Amino acid sequence: MEYHDSPTATELAARAREFVDEVVIPTERDHLGDGPVGEDVIAELREEARRRELYCPQIDETHGGMGHDLRDVLPLFEEAGRSLLGAAAMRVDAPDEGNMHTLELVGTERQKEEWLEPLVAGEIRSGFAMTEPRQGGGSDPKMLATTAEKDAVERSSTSPAVPEAQQDAAEGSPTSTASPEATRDGDEYVIDGHKWWTTQGSHADVLLVMAVTDPDVHPYEGASIFLVPTDADGVELVRDIPHLGPDLDGHGHAEFRFDGVRVPAENLLGDENAGFAIAQQRLGPARLTHCMRFSGMARRALTVAKAYMSDREAFGSTLSEKQSLRYDIADAETRLHAARTMVRHAAEELDRGSQARVPVSMSKLFAADVAAEAIDLAVQCCGGAGISRDLPLADFYEAVRAFRIVDGADEVHQRVIAREAFDGADEHADELENLPTF
Repeated sequence: MEYHDSPTATELAARAREFVDEVVIPTERDHLGDGPVGEDVIAELREEARRRELYCPQIDETHGGMGHDLRDVLPLFEEAGRSLLGAAAMRVDAPDEGNMHTLELVGTERQKEEWLEPLVAGEIRSGFAMTEPRQGGGSDPKMLATTAEKDAVERSSTSPAVPEAQQDAAEGSPTSTASPEATRDGDEYVIDGHKWWTTQGSHADVLLVMAVTDPDVHPYEGASIFLVPTDADGVELVRDIPHLGPDLDGHGHAEFRFDGVRVPAENLLGDENAGFAIAQQRLGPARLTHCMRFSGMARRALTVAKAYMSDREAFGSTLSEKQSLRYDIADAETRLHAARTMVRHAAEELDRGSQARVPVSMSKLFAADVAAEAIDLAVQCCGGAGISRDLPLADFYEAVRAFRIVDGADEVHQRVIAREAFDGADEHADELENLPTF
């Protein structure tokens, strides 16, 4: 299908496709069903990605990346998503990809040297700690249970209402933060709280922690992001949360407690009280890169299914000759094409400087649904083989279910879209003139 991608995007995607086909997928097949792959395996894949000039294409060259813009790297993200190991191999894997983007956008030169460049190099890992256990912040980030006291005097965290139009600024999903209480003490911040669903947290060297720094305003206007080393005093890794998901990448989702964790003021990421604005800058592109990775996963799932259907015979012909299944595949291919097109449009809006909240929400909502349906269809078409670990479909199936929750649950995005859809609806009352009334 032709999407009129730039020559740069087309060339990057072609090389990424070759790399995934020749190196990454064969490696994946060697490890299916064996649990998380070793760090040495990922290191070898990354070395090959560097050799092929496919490593970390989205980060500026001055920090160790390749310096391509979002629109040009999206097709590569789709190719990476075709394998459970593809994103890690090309260093476009969440959550590090989004965290690197955030550091590049708002980090100081010291923060970039200390954290961004080692992340790009693959020397360290990171987590984004925002989501809290109930009744803390999650899909409704207004519930972020955090206070910040510059004078160490306890103050109420009650916040005034914020106009509804601002409430999708950083609405999201599993990452992590429960009741973080940040206090400034001289040139330090002291963080107290409880977070969970911090992806890759148990392997992370540094966490981007969201905490309220001004309890007298709404959390959207009074929260900040801090760079917190996981070996800092008071940081407790409670557990890796047992969850539905693939076991090959080994990322996991962690629960943390923060008990009087002191970090220097220079670990504030971006401006104080700008946390949610920064999170929105992170979430827009991150949602689209997620869409492309899962689009690639759905595409591979359909490829596996079509190969199986062309080989498996039943009731006098191959499955690929059964009209019902052929039409199901046709519908899945059609919807996947629509999802790819929506993501490209949203990325172009972001590149033009628009916040593109509605296009991004539409893309995330639709792509998650399309990928889930396509992978479910692939499993069904492959029968018992589809739920075995001999094929990647079972891992895909477990991975894609979370996509309807992470980076904003479906309902959060529907809320954003519906608000836009009903804006000004009462201005068209003339459309009802011919209807009788009592």
